[in-house]
Amino acid sequence: MRFLPGGLIALMLATGQVAHSAPVHLVPEPPVQITSVAPNVFLIDFGRVAFGNLRLIPPVNAKGKITVHFGEAFAGGRINQKPPGSVRYARTEVQLKGRNPLVVAPAADIRNTKQPNAVLTPKDWGVVLPFRWVEIEGWPGELRFEQVCREAAFATTWKDAAATFHSSDELLNRIWELCRYSIKATTFAGVYVDGDRERISYEGDAYLNQLGQYYTDGDVQMARDTFARLMKFPTWPTEWATHMIFMAHADWMQTGDTKWLASRYAGLKKKLRLENVRPDGLVVSPKMKDDLVDWPESERDGFVFKPANTVMNAFYLRALADMVDLAKALHSNADAADYKRRALAGCAAFQRTFFDPALGLYRDGEGTDHTSLHANLFPLAFGLVPAENRAKIAQWLGQRGMACSVYAAQYLLEGLFENGAATEAIALITADNNRSWKHMIDSGTTITWEAWDQRYKPNQDWNHAWGAAPANLLPRFVLGVQPLVAGWARARIQPNPGPLKSAEGTVPTPRGPILVRWENEKAFKLLLTLPPGMSAQVNLPVIPNAKGVFLGGKPVPAQCDGQSWILNKDVTGTAVIELR
Repeated sequence: MRFLPGGLIALMLATGQVAHSAPVHLVPEPPVQITSVAPNVFLIDFGRVAFGNLRLIPPVNAKGKITVHFGEAFAGGRINQKPPGSVRYARTEVQLKGRNPLVVAPAADIRNTKQPNAVLTPKDWGVVLPFRWVEIEGWPGELRFEQVCREAAFATTWKDAAATFHSSDELLNRIWELCRYSIKATTFAGVYVDGDRERISYEGDAYLNQLGQYYTDGDVQMARDTFARLMKFPTWPTEWATHMIFMAHADWMQTGDTKWLASRYAGLKKKLRLENVRPDGLVVSPKMKDDLVDWPESERDGFVFKPANTVMNAFYLRALADMVDLAKALHSNADAADYKRRALAGCAAFQRTFFDPALGLYRDGEGTDHTSLHANLFPLAFGLVPAENRAKIAQWLGQRGMACSVYAAQYLLEGLFENGAATEAIALITADNNRSWKHMIDSGTTITWEAWDQRYKPNQDWNHAWGAAPANLLPRFVLGVQPLVAGWARARIQPNPGPLKSAEGTVPTPRGPILVRWENEKAFKLLLTLPPGMSAQVNLPVIPNAKGVFLGGKPVPAQCDGQSWILNKDVTGTAVIELR
C-alpha cells in the first residue's frame, strides 16, 4: 500500500490538487479471473469497478511493447472499446524493461483534470480511472495472478465491517451492497465528487454521499472536507445552496459538535437567500434557469417553472427549520426566533399559494395548475404537508412511480417511508422496470449510475454515488435507526417492515455500533443492542390484533398513535421487545 503523508495532503490542499485532510491510499487488489481471449491477449477481471491503476511485474528479461486496455463496460466477452456516454474506456502502450515492476495508466483525461475546480488525485499515483476489466496484448508468456494487481484508491478511514444489512428479500440485500460499495468506491478523490466525468464537488451530490457514508462507514471527515471545498467553490443550482445547510445540520446531528458548527454558522446564513423573500414569506427565484428541481431536465415530470414555485420554497422552508435547530444549538436565541417566525409565515403562505384543495395535491408554482411529482415529493419529505393530507399524497406518489431521477428518489423514498408507505417505497427500489436499482443490478453494474438508464441521460457516467440512496435509506427506515438528539446520546428505533419478513444489520455511530434484528410474522419481535451511553425511543409498527408490547417477556407501557406502538420509556443496552 502507498499512503499519502499528512504534510503532503496539506500542501496539496493549498495548491488545489486535492481537498481533504483525511488521507486516501492505494490498496492492492488481485484479479478474480484471468483468461486468454485471443492469441496473445489476456482478459483480467477484478470483479467490480474501482478507481485506480494497474501494477505489473513482467517476467525476467522481458522486453518489447504491450498494449493495455482499461474498461468499465463489457460486450461480447471483451472490453467494450466504444462504450456509451461517459462510460470509461482507455488504452495505453508500455515498453517492458526486464522484471522491473510497472505502474500502468493511460493519459490524463482533460474532461476531469483541466476544468476549473476539478479535484486532482496525487501526482505520484499517476492517472487513476474507473475500471473493472483489463486486456493486455503482447504479454510475454503466461500471465500469472502474482504478476498483476489493481491499485485501487479508497479513503484510509474506510471500514468494510462497520455496517451490515440483510433482509428476507435477497434482491434488496444485493441493492444495499451495490450502494454501500458505491459510497466506498467514490471516496477515491478524498472529497465527494460527481463521478468521473467532471470530478468536481456539487452540494446536492455531497449531501447524499454524506448520508451514505454515515450509514455505511461512519466517518465524518470527508463530508466536512467536502463542505469546506463547497464553501470555497459553490456551484450554480438554486437549491444546492440550501443543501449546505442540510450538510451542516446532518454533521451536527451525527457528532453534536458545536465547535465545528460555530465557525461555519455565519456562512450558512447566506445560503438562505433571505434577500429573495417576499413580504408574504415565500422565496422567489430571480433566475429561474438556476432552479434545478431535478436532473437531467427530462426527469422533471413536466414541472412548470414559476418565480414563486413549490420546490424552491420547500427547500427554503426545510433549510429554515434546520437553521432554527442550529441557532438553538449555538445559543443564538434571537436568530432562532427570527428563523422560526419566518418559517411559520412561509409555511402558511406555502399552503395558501401552492395547495389545491380540490385535488389534495400541490401545484408546481404560483400561476400554474400543473401538478408534478416533484411539487409533492419535496413537501412530503420535508414535513411541510399537514397531517390530514399526508396519507393521500403518499398514496398518490406511490402510484405515480419513479417519475424522477436517482437524485430526487432520495427524497421521494424518504417521504414514503416516513408516512406509512414502506411497502410502496420498497416496491419502487426493487421494481422490475428500467427505473429502479433492480435495473442497475440486472445491467451488471458494480457502482451506481448517474441516471436510471442510458436512454434518460445519454452522457451519464457509471460511477455516481448520488444514485446510491438505499445505502442510507435501508438502515434509516427498514432497520429504523436514526439519531433523536445531536451526537446520538438518544436514538430512535422505528422499523418499517413493509412486505419484509425479517431484517438485521449493524449501524455505525460515533458512540459505537447499533445492532438491530427484527422478525415480522404473527408477532413483531425486535432484538436491539445499543452502545454504552446511548438510550433509544422504540416505535414498533402496528400489526393486526396486537394487544400490547413486551420487554424481556414482560408487558410494558406503550401507546399506539395509529402508525406505531411507542414505548413509554427508553431502552438501553440489549433488549428483546415484542409486539403481540
